[in-house]
Amino acid sequence: LGEGGEPDGRLRDALIRHFGSLERWQAEFSAMGKAQGGGSGWVLLTWSPRDKKLVNQWAMDHTTTLAGGQPILALDMFEHSYHMDYGARAAAYVDAFMAAINWPNVAHAYSELQE
Repeated sequence: LGEGGEPDGRLRDALIRHFGSLERWQAEFSAMGKAQGGGSGWVLLTWSPRDKKLVNQWAMDHTTTLAGGQPILALDMFEHSYHMDYGARAAAYVDAFMAAINWPNVAHAYSELQE
């Protein structure tokens, strides 16, 4: 995790192009995490080389990503990842995660997939 903020450059442009706005991406990604509270799984921001776009997806109980997909951001929603600090307040954990995303690392992963 990093200092939060917002993505910039090519990643920012891609999120806006594929989700309509940064706010829409954030709302969808956060809602997917909050819906998994008390469950087991991941929320992934994944590059789909087939569709040439970024997609949000659930990976419940260590299921696989979409065919050929390359995750560039992962939110761990298994209880062990948040229960000690947040108890049953999974939504607060998701909010803290969203505020602390290391955008330079995510942008680097995205950039490598575009080369």
